[in-house]
Amino acid sequence: MIRPLVARWWRTLSLAALAALVLSLGSLLAQHLRHGWPFSLHHEMTPVDPHAGHDAAATTTMGDGAVDPHAAHSVPSRVAVAVPRAQLDAIGVRLARVVMDDVGRPVRAVATVALDESRVSHVHTRVAGWIERLYVNTTGQRVERGAALAAIFSQELLASQNELIALRQNLANPTTAMATQGLLAATRGRLSVLGMSAGDISQIERTGRPMRNVTVVAPRSGVVLHRGIAVGTAVDPSTELLTVADLSTVWVLAEIPESEASVVAVGQAAELIFEAAGGAAVAARVAFVYPTLDEQTRTLRVRFEVPNAAGTLRPGMYGTATLAVSTRRALVVPRDAVVDTGASTHVFVVEGDGRFSPRAVTLGARVGERTEVREGLMEGESVVASGVFLIDSESRLRATSGTSGGGQSGHGGH
Repeated sequence: MIRPLVARWWRTLSLAALAALVLSLGSLLAQHLRHGWPFSLHHEMTPVDPHAGHDAAATTTMGDGAVDPHAAHSVPSRVAVAVPRAQLDAIGVRLARVVMDDVGRPVRAVATVALDESRVSHVHTRVAGWIERLYVNTTGQRVERGAALAAIFSQELLASQNELIALRQNLANPTTAMATQGLLAATRGRLSVLGMSAGDISQIERTGRPMRNVTVVAPRSGVVLHRGIAVGTAVDPSTELLTVADLSTVWVLAEIPESEASVVAVGQAAELIFEAAGGAAVAARVAFVYPTLDEQTRTLRVRFEVPNAAGTLRPGMYGTATLAVSTRRALVVPRDAVVDTGASTHVFVVEGDGRFSPRAVTLGARVGERTEVREGLMEGESVVASGVFLIDSESRLRATSGTSGGGQSGHGGH
């Protein structure tokens, strides 16, 4: 007897729950058809006649016959939308004015001290032989121009010296003196080409004794950056004995971000600071702008030539380069106010009564959190600076559904 009662009670409860669910769904559907879903951006938006905003944006003249200055800046697939003022704070919309401000800020970049490539010498011998003495003990050692670097024994040089001595002795024979003079000049030339100095050649002729070792001297004053030999090393003309660099002038290479590359030019003034060198600012000018962009870092390299008589700037040091950029007056808006679709850029302009109209703009330079606007806006206008993507989504949705918030209609009074 209990089972039939429980069954009837369960059927009654199920019917009641089903009826409540149907009523709830019906209420939500009615709410959507009248005002939009609760808590959505559509809620309390003001729908209007589809032609009210869209056709007005495409019209080149206004009602009184005046030309609409913004007709050329209409945005495809976007329409004006109206949001009640009370709802702006709820969805996080913040407005900003279009103002005239200075555009052009100093460009800062990472800078590195490097060798002046025109002041680097690679020392080679012109003959094959062996290193018998080495006068440079370590890399980093400073040498002066003409100082001895190494002594080389070469069989080829020794044979040429002996030939020179024999020719000098033949000069005493009157019958062969004329021919000997020509051969003697040729031998002197060969010894000079093989790397012997004029003083060494004169000494051989004066003493009549060959020099066992030929001295290799420094081609410039500087420091030894690389030493590729030791005593006993066999060498030939392809062997790099040492590398000597003059650090009295160094290069400073700065990596300019790709977005700032257009404002950099040869002769542009800059300030260089290297904390490891004492932090004092060094004035310099751009000496060269490299023709290619680094594909990995997306930076443009520029070069400065900096005097370094004190030797405080050491190759490999890191610092900062600040390039002076001339300023100009231009219209600017917050960067967050711009919607970039990839194909175009636009902003939403406040038209009054909570109405936001999309307007295409042409951008210029970026200055921090601001962006220059070259076309599309006028000074004093207000644009959506925060929450713009919510407004943009609603504008695009209304454009595709054929409704617009560009004016008032019968729904506006609700």
